[in-house]
Amino acid sequence: MDSGGDKSNRQLKQAICYSNIASRRSASPSVIVIGGGFAGISAARALHDASFQVTVLESRNRIGGRVRTDYSFGFPVDLGASWLHGVCKENPLAPVIGRLGLPLYRTSGDNSVLYDHDLESYALFDMDGNQVPQELVSQVGKIFETILEETNKVRDEVIEDMSIRQAISIVFERNPKLRLEGLPYKVLQWYLCRMEGWFAADAETISLKCWDKACIFYLYAVFIINTTLYIPYMFFLVEQEELLPGGHGLMVRGYLPVINTLAKGLDIRLGHRATKINRRKNGVKVTIENGTTFFADAAVIAVPLGVLKSNLITFEPRLPQWKEEAIADLGVGVENKIILHFDRVFWPNVEFLGVVAETSYGCSYFLNLHKATGYPVLVYMPAGQLAKDIEKLSDAAAANFAFIHLKKILPDASAPMVRPDRLGKGFSLKRIFFIRTKTGEATSTDHPGSVHGAYHTGQMAAEDCRMRVLERYGELDLFHPVMGGEDTPASVPLLISRV
Repeated sequence: MDSGGDKSNRQLKQAICYSNIASRRSASPSVIVIGGGFAGISAARALHDASFQVTVLESRNRIGGRVRTDYSFGFPVDLGASWLHGVCKENPLAPVIGRLGLPLYRTSGDNSVLYDHDLESYALFDMDGNQVPQELVSQVGKIFETILEETNKVRDEVIEDMSIRQAISIVFERNPKLRLEGLPYKVLQWYLCRMEGWFAADAETISLKCWDKACIFYLYAVFIINTTLYIPYMFFLVEQEELLPGGHGLMVRGYLPVINTLAKGLDIRLGHRATKINRRKNGVKVTIENGTTFFADAAVIAVPLGVLKSNLITFEPRLPQWKEEAIADLGVGVENKIILHFDRVFWPNVEFLGVVAETSYGCSYFLNLHKATGYPVLVYMPAGQLAKDIEKLSDAAAANFAFIHLKKILPDASAPMVRPDRLGKGFSLKRIFFIRTKTGEATSTDHPGSVHGAYHTGQMAAEDCRMRVLERYGELDLFHPVMGGEDTPASVPLLISRV
């Protein structure tokens, strides 16, 4: 039989226990977001707005990741992401861009998964500086579309996947009439070069099974944390891209105002490189490079795939084997940018200048920013193996390589004021909540390979994280969903007419 003192002590301990639980429930849940790119900032913004305590740890001295707007020329130039793919109210970034009043320059009016510019906006040249007749460019473009349609038949017949280049070879064997020679063949190679640029990969590595479906392989792990159990919930998804209508729009003033707006008011720690993540029963412990530790109820991992592949972050306990294998098997596409700034415009008033050649590797193209922004700037954009080879050069040699190609098509080209900058396309993964991953670029269930995809993925990661963490408290109704509902007003971005 308990004595009165024992009973009193037991009641006191019980009261303290209940007090701790009540205090814990009254406190805001905490989340650490590792990675200050677009997906990470998007997730942090959504969680912050849902009354979470959010800390963003970013290894660089800036936020944005692949989103980087440079002002050293005296005007904005995006060294990374440049377009809004899908200029429509359905685009999850449209409300943000619309509210900011940022102008867009429409470069395409169709929904092509391959081209961000309409055909009439190209000017193609051979290596001797002769411009390819526009009629021939259009004719070869139609033939290229036919060839791709024929590869669909090959895809339906085979079980194992193959590269799009292999499939095209099979199409030529079956349909010799589709084979081209001379200048038309070089133009066809240029179309293949543009396809490689879109996917930031060589035709030898582009999947026949998935190229037009934009298959996305998602790595997604959600770890639920409650008072007694630590239960990992893991999902492996393969989905298809939802191609948004409205064509493609170039961000005339750059993406920096967008990322800065999303980051406003957030607790962002720059120069904080995460090196270890410990997943515990009562939360997550993150250690950065200098030994400082951070604790939270959960963490959202939004770092580049290359960081995970290099094992720069240690997970304790280790990630599931299937996730480690998926990270190891995924590759990183590469597309570089070399900015050439001139004192005057000496090129045709088109959006793209192209160089045709005997191989797609020998082809190239320049984005004409003058048509969209009014500044005399051309952007050389190599992709795939060519981009990797150029990365082996010094900055000066890379810039000279780009200018030599320009001189081949425009012999009277004046020397540029050069500022080379190279930014490879990468991936962003999601979570302890892993940011969803796609081979080629940023990250999303419905909008892969785009900035709005990274934004959308961050929003989804935040909502999933919010739900999982709040399940501990049993008070889900205290917070509004971070994702906008049907009644959420959406501003359509302002468009600049093509001239």
